[in-house]
Amino acid sequence: MLQVTRAGDRFRGGDASAGTDTRHAFSFGAFYDPDNIRFGPLTACNEERLAPGAGFPPHPHRDLEIVSWVMEGELTHEDGEGRTTVVRPGDVQRLTTGAGVLHGERNAGAAPLRFLQMWLVPDEPGGAPEYEVVRGIADSTPYALPRTAAVLHVRRLRDGARTAVPAAPRVYAHVLRGAVRLGGHDAEPLRAGDALRLTDGGELAVRAEGETELLMWELGGDGW
Repeated sequence: MLQVTRAGDRFRGGDASAGTDTRHAFSFGAFYDPDNIRFGPLTACNEERLAPGAGFPPHPHRDLEIVSWVMEGELTHEDGEGRTTVVRPGDVQRLTTGAGVLHGERNAGAAPLRFLQMWLVPDEPGGAPEYEVVRGIADSTPYALPRTAAVLHVRRLRDGARTAVPAAPRVYAHVLRGAVRLGGHDAEPLRAGDALRLTDGGELAVRAEGETELLMWELGGDGW
């Protein structure tokens, strides 16, 4: 099964008066679609746009794996113990919320901030929280989440280059910039902000059209 979600079809949230603008790929907050709650363990994929000085004050989470990828600007992350981390383009930030954490996110810089935040449901609830930032993750280096059957793949492609799509039970691909075309399919290419959900796709590849950056989740597990 192949499903494409175009950038313009995402639910738009946020608060313009507070300098926040969010594009949701799944049911989230006031937006509820019973047929679009999650895809495997992936239950949120939010493109966040924060004006300078804007952000989300400290708030709680539990039983989630929260992964953030910065596209433009710098993301300042603060945890409940007062620690501050700055996340930049090319870094992967992971927050394992476990039995419960408090954290906040803001744009402390002078330039606009745009980042993609993805929530995944762990295989087992509870446990101790964890936090990690991998600096400057290399192209084609897989990043495996420790508490759920999910692996993140980063692809940076030149025009005309091809890359394999993981042969997994489920694959979720999100185009950050540029465009890609799925091999064997004549539909319009996926452009920045578009996403692809693929179930039991087997051996496939995508071809870049222009300088392209692509995130792909290799998702295992049963159900959903």
